[in-house]
Amino acid sequence: MKIASVHIYTHELPVLDGPYTMANQVVYSLTTTLVKLVGDNGLFGWGETCPVGPTFSESHSRGAVAALIEMAKGLVGTEVLPVPLHRRMDGLLKGHNYAKAAIDIAMHDLLGKHLGLSVSDLLGGALADRLPSYSVVGISDPDESARLAVDKRDQGYPRLQIKVGGRPIEEDIAAVQKVWEAVGSSRIKLAVDANRGLNTRDTLRLCRECANIPFILEQPCNTVEDFQKIRSQISHAMYMDESCTSINTAITVAGTGLVDGFGMKVTALGGLHPMRAFRDICAARNLPHTCDDAWGGDLIAAACTHIGATVAPELLEGVWIAAPMIGGHYDQKNGIRVEGGHINRPQGVGLGVVPEEGIFGEPLASF
Repeated sequence: MKIASVHIYTHELPVLDGPYTMANQVVYSLTTTLVKLVGDNGLFGWGETCPVGPTFSESHSRGAVAALIEMAKGLVGTEVLPVPLHRRMDGLLKGHNYAKAAIDIAMHDLLGKHLGLSVSDLLGGALADRLPSYSVVGISDPDESARLAVDKRDQGYPRLQIKVGGRPIEEDIAAVQKVWEAVGSSRIKLAVDANRGLNTRDTLRLCRECANIPFILEQPCNTVEDFQKIRSQISHAMYMDESCTSINTAITVAGTGLVDGFGMKVTALGGLHPMRAFRDICAARNLPHTCDDAWGGDLIAAACTHIGATVAPELLEGVWIAAPMIGGHYDQKNGIRVEGGHINRPQGVGLGVVPEEGIFGEPLASF
């Protein structure tokens, strides 16, 4: 089966009860980019990529569209298989993994439909059908952070991520301490995520003044060099997120013991094919990690859930999806939902979700 045509769409995803707040970003609405691949047998597959604004990482929605248009014509006629597709994409455009991920996800959806298999089967086989998710407490007043944490705990989430950064470190410390006072007795897992928003000085102070709180410290600073500076000075487990933009980086930091795990985005690596390799690297080093993405609708949520289902349960930190903060679904019947803090693996062939006809309007470009 070969690619017969490529269609590119965009769709607006307002943040429900927004904004969504991080150290470097306040988000009210996001533009997601979607790809429809049509095979020469008439079957089709869908993919998606949705950067959470232009400052979260080296990606943005208009860049995704431009990169996809750059590659699309050259993809027509390519075999619908992971290795030839990625080699073709890399031959057409250097970098831009986040855009290539939409093509990769659509390819897996299409290939699964062609073979009569789910995407998790294509990725090696599901080990679970109900997967733990996690929720986020955005940057807010410490008392409000504590209130939100209790609410998320009561919804059944087994893991909670507290956003910090972009304000005086004293406020971040107070928020972490208030959340721990409110939910620590429930043994909920805590992660403190700075989204690159702290310098090394403030990171060290945060860890020192919260030494009694067993949280995971996620992406505190901006660079790998910053990680190297603080690694020996903190006792908290440290995870990498935004700084890990390639398999090469994952191999380096995992192999040198620089990190204790990852908050990994499917689109950061370029899709499900490289994410599968990343999963196996983490398994070899016994490193826990998430399987999630920056933002997006049912398609990216399905992709994250399928790869998450193939991770050894003891290494899966959770699957985060934006569904609770987005009103509506692309597929009303099979849309991906968080229920009781967990996500059910999509059933059926391919991704298991099919957007309603015409929901994204006319394509921006077709090849």
